[in-house]
Amino acid sequence: MTDLNDIAVFVRVAQLESFSRAAHALGMPVSTVSRKVTSLEQQLGVTLLQRTTRKLSLTAQGRAYFNQCSEPLAHLHDAERVLTQAQRTPEGLLKISAPVIMGQEPFYEFVSSFLKTYPRIQVDLFVTNLFLDLIAENVDIALRFGELSDSTLVAQRFGRSVRYLVASPDYLTGRTLPSRPEELRDHQCVLLNGRNNEAEWHLVSGKKSVKQAVSGPISSRDHHSVSAFTYRGHGIGLLPSTYCDAQIASGELVRVLPEWSSPEIFIHAVYPTRRFMPSKLQVFLEALKAWKSPLWLPLR
Repeated sequence: MTDLNDIAVFVRVAQLESFSRAAHALGMPVSTVSRKVTSLEQQLGVTLLQRTTRKLSLTAQGRAYFNQCSEPLAHLHDAERVLTQAQRTPEGLLKISAPVIMGQEPFYEFVSSFLKTYPRIQVDLFVTNLFLDLIAENVDIALRFGELSDSTLVAQRFGRSVRYLVASPDYLTGRTLPSRPEELRDHQCVLLNGRNNEAEWHLVSGKKSVKQAVSGPISSRDHHSVSAFTYRGHGIGLLPSTYCDAQIASGELVRVLPEWSSPEIFIHAVYPTRRFMPSKLQVFLEALKAWKSPLWLPLR
């Protein structure tokens, strides 16, 4: 197969009508330029350039070959320049997957501010609790809560979350507050991803750790629903602190078993690879790390 580098050298020589000028433009010795053109002629079995001591000119076959090669090479150079520019300049479509818990005004405001800072970036946002296949779905980055499965994906930790046991004053009216995790089985609970309206809550207090089976009248797949039914008095909920700190302070919710909570849950950004990271992804990661999010706690 004809060497593309030899073709590129020939085109440059033909454009400049000089081996020496082409060598200077390409940053290589004149002898190398001459050798590459000769090699190309030998591969093609034709004379492309007529060489004399005073002048260098294209043969008829050389002119025809130059006309066919110069435009495709220009397109290749343009494509390379576009890719290189895209790597350096934050631009293009950025596909982001985020869990439903992040589908709130603070995150939307963050994305809005990001787009205003980088007007040449467009965002395609997937708000879903499904763990999308980033490579198959061509997703640039996913934000995920909790443990990550073993994967070839790159993961960066940028936040943490902890969940509290809370209930509304209406629910607690006439009921005895639990004093131990085991007593949760005597209460109605609002569940996240419960099967048959049953679930198991992992709770910690210092070095103590328990897994307590609970049940309740309603189960949902996102914290928005769990918090809504907890506020409405349907039972005890296990909610992220960012969902209930203000309500606890105002008295809208009461913290149950205040010495107990979920273990810390970490928030990660995952993406396919560190190699040749496009600038659009790099600046999004930097913005995410700098964001003081009300949806999670900062890393300690």
